[in-house]
Amino acid sequence: MPDPFHLAFPVQSIAESRAFYGDLLGCTEGRSSDRWVDFDFFGHQLVAHLVDEPDEKRSGGKPSNSVDGHDVPIPHFGVVLDMIRWQALADRLKAAGVQFIIEPYIRFQGQPSEQATMFFLDPSGNALEFKAFADLGQMFAS
Repeated sequence: MPDPFHLAFPVQSIAESRAFYGDLLGCTEGRSSDRWVDFDFFGHQLVAHLVDEPDEKRSGGKPSNSVDGHDVPIPHFGVVLDMIRWQALADRLKAAGVQFIIEPYIRFQGQPSEQATMFFLDPSGNALEFKAFADLGQMFAS
């Protein structure tokens, strides 16, 4: 297994974070307090930290870069899944009524880096991207 990453990020509600990351995304909860909660984010350690004053930049007016004709929010984070798990997650998010920044689709079709991708926000306005490659060996193709 590759080395897991650790990411701590700001949230506006621990309860909303538990519902989103735990219930909706299926991440197991680890340690927690009234100010933070650890999640097993597909084998990586994700820590939601409660902030007292919301950062307006997170909930609107985010910077973005154009990728394949879409405005990709910067910053964002997520996981590369296999295609079957990616599709199952996309279906679960659609069924739950999640509003997508970029709807699930296949980008760079026919190119070595062809990939499935989708972008959406958590309840605190943090942008997430989940993707999958037809050929995982092409993840770093140029």
